[in-house]
Amino acid sequence: MHPPEPPAGLHVLERGWLSANNIVFTCGEKTALIDSGYGTHAGQTVGLVEAVLCGRPLDRLVNTHLHSDHCGGNAALQRRYPAVQTLIPPGQARYVAEWDPVALSYLPMGQFCPRFRFDATLEPGSSIQLGACLWEVHAAAGHDPHSLVFFEPRERILISADALWENGFGVVFPELEGEQGFAEVGATLDLIERLNPAIVIPGHGRVFRHAPEILVKARSRLDAFAKNPLIHARHAVKALLKFKLLEVQRQPLGDFFRWAAATPYFLLIHQRFFKEIPQGEWLRSLCAQLVGSGVARVEDGCIINA
Repeated sequence: MHPPEPPAGLHVLERGWLSANNIVFTCGEKTALIDSGYGTHAGQTVGLVEAVLCGRPLDRLVNTHLHSDHCGGNAALQRRYPAVQTLIPPGQARYVAEWDPVALSYLPMGQFCPRFRFDATLEPGSSIQLGACLWEVHAAAGHDPHSLVFFEPRERILISADALWENGFGVVFPELEGEQGFAEVGATLDLIERLNPAIVIPGHGRVFRHAPEILVKARSRLDAFAKNPLIHARHAVKALLKFKLLEVQRQPLGDFFRWAAATPYFLLIHQRFFKEIPQGEWLRSLCAQLVGSGVARVEDGCIINA
């Protein structure tokens, strides 16, 4: 089945999994972009946005949340379009203003996000003009405590970020850090059910038509994680390792292990969930699982993205 076509003037640049999808609005008086991808893809992001805008300036840059794969291109876009207005969720605005890459998770996760500025925050319960339409702003905690989703009620289009994908949702990071997150994911899924979108534009993956079985699948996944947090923690750490592989593409296996062993977020997950397994053995086992599932391979002493 072909994915649905967004309305004219709304362009979805599907980027894969290192960079989040970019959503460009070219209709209306002002142009806008939602989410800017990962920092190492910033040049590509700028080029893609320029091509869609066809010589127009970018007037507004919006972030659904501040994970590095959603805002890593902000700085490059701000350099290319100095007058762009940048809007972010309010929860971590202080850390962006002070630029605290630890509180923003970039250093603990070993990820790359150049410093950027913001002009204002987007409050849940408000509305924002994007293209020719007014979009509702909704809080969507769970994957990230401060995440937002955007809903256009006339065409029933939901920009879901990592709150809902066609086959699930993003890692529930608060649960890895010892805070509640599964209940918030459930509440966000309930919100999406009430909104009853016709079309969903996710943070990763293709645009899809919403159907009841999408939420059934997501709730089943959530229930499995809530019943056995170790399953979620194992899934999360493999996702983070794969994310690094997407960034580096190829790295000597020893260097990859040393990077993971020295990255605070992996230490946190190991201590909270897997401390009975020696760290080196744990990391080797996780990499073997990536290879076994076909998303990585080992060749000439290197681990390679597949």
